[in-house]
Amino acid sequence: MAEVEREAMEYDVVIVGAGPAGLSAAIRLKQLDPDCNVVVLEKGSEVGAHILSGAVLDPCGLDALIPDWKEKGAPLNVPVTEDKFYALGEQGQLRIPNLPMPRLMNNHGNYIVSMGNVCRWMAEQAEELGVEIFPGMACSELVYGDKGEVKGVVAGVFGLEADGSIGENTEVGMELHGKYVFLSEGVRGSLSKQVIAKYELDKGKEPQKYGLGMKEIWEIDPAKHKEGSVTHTMGWPLDKKAGGGSFIYHLENNQVYVGFVVHLGYKNPHVFPYMEFQQFKHHPMVAELLEGGKRVAYGARAITEGGYQSMPKMVAPGVALLGCSVGMVNVPRIKGNHNAMLSGKAAAEAAYAAIQDGRSGDELPDYETEVREGAIGKDLWKVRNVKPLWSKFGLTASLAIGGIDMWSNELFNFSILGTMHHGKSDADATEPASKHKEIKYPKPDGKLSFDRLTNVAFSFTNHEESQPAHLTLKDADVPVNVNLPKYAGPSARYCPAGVYEFVTEEGKDPRFVINFQNCVHCKTCDIKDPSQNIVWTTPQGGDGPNYPNM
Repeated sequence: MAEVEREAMEYDVVIVGAGPAGLSAAIRLKQLDPDCNVVVLEKGSEVGAHILSGAVLDPCGLDALIPDWKEKGAPLNVPVTEDKFYALGEQGQLRIPNLPMPRLMNNHGNYIVSMGNVCRWMAEQAEELGVEIFPGMACSELVYGDKGEVKGVVAGVFGLEADGSIGENTEVGMELHGKYVFLSEGVRGSLSKQVIAKYELDKGKEPQKYGLGMKEIWEIDPAKHKEGSVTHTMGWPLDKKAGGGSFIYHLENNQVYVGFVVHLGYKNPHVFPYMEFQQFKHHPMVAELLEGGKRVAYGARAITEGGYQSMPKMVAPGVALLGCSVGMVNVPRIKGNHNAMLSGKAAAEAAYAAIQDGRSGDELPDYETEVREGAIGKDLWKVRNVKPLWSKFGLTASLAIGGIDMWSNELFNFSILGTMHHGKSDADATEPASKHKEIKYPKPDGKLSFDRLTNVAFSFTNHEESQPAHLTLKDADVPVNVNLPKYAGPSARYCPAGVYEFVTEEGKDPRFVINFQNCVHCKTCDIKDPSQNIVWTTPQGGDGPNYPNM
């Protein structure tokens, strides 16, 4: 977009993203200094609208931030009562005993939650402290200062013409400047990508690795419901096609979270993650639970899985990356929200100290040190080899070796494996279709399994159709000329919302269609496209999914 004149507002700290990391930072800043001027900008229509997570929450982050969270009514209402792990075959399952599992895998003391609702509650706590929170305000650009530092963001651009130009009804937005800017955009945020690239924050680091998490909420027969029950599975239907697994969490009101994660480092471009999820629900153990129930919501998002060795440098002049903008998920625990909260708290404390010293626009090394050497770093260091082991040796071997390695790290803070490498990025891991057989998936039955477009309707996604597409191509010829012949057009499969399709009409060449209105903002296309040709950017504020209780 052409350079335009905008009004500017000045703050002490500008926070992009009202997830657990951004809200924790805002709360901590106001706890430290009630006069600190803090603003949180959220692209969703409301706080929580774009939050999707499992989730079993380790409350240690909340304990550190708001010790009296129970008295304040935090929506942590379902403590975990039982913890089960299964390896699945096509028609049966094998229970994996809890006893040999490392202690960090124990969910005792954790809670089954809707992270969307936790974030809504956290936003209320922040506003009571005086934090300004603006939902529906997508941040589309970074603003740089005279010394090359990040000094703010552009937010609130609405009504651009379809070609991206400014029209008579365009609202050009405004600049929000801060002494420090925190980017807590979640996985693969568009501004975080720019900061990482500009300041080479990932130089010398292992490539970040990702998974695609898909989730449905089901209302089930009360006779089958076990509030507080947590089940994780591995194996079928993924088998050797890809890494991943499932989760089934029983929350209150006879509802169950049914989720499925596919690691995006798979080689075969014919893999269809969404259909793997749908097929999983036909396993006898899962089908018996869901039969007679009804699906009430659906969503998807990418998950950072690279762990300790993939975390980029977290600070650059004027800016800090928080939570999943860095990648703080403990993969075997399938938990990252506690670390996101702790990262927000640490960033706030570093910024507060800097502002008290009269600094602004510089780096916050104390934040980086706290993340790497404090509770977050210790949490991730113990499990740093689980993901590369899985990628290298597959499920069975990685269970045994990974278990021993986690015990060794937990008991002795030592691993005979050292720190393993991830190798290729998820995009580079994709191999030509000629090396693999096409995979035939069963057709959804409309009762337990559903086609993508039907399910997307249950994410309550909406985009203003006249705006520029927020999914762009670096080269418009690559999908048809490269990705279709070489990789069998994998974007038509890896997207969990049916955004991409190759249309073939008689007598015409294939054409590539982007249905951006369907996008649930999972960012998988930005990660897995083998040509790295698709770029995810923010649509105008308020657009996208409107998750109710994810």
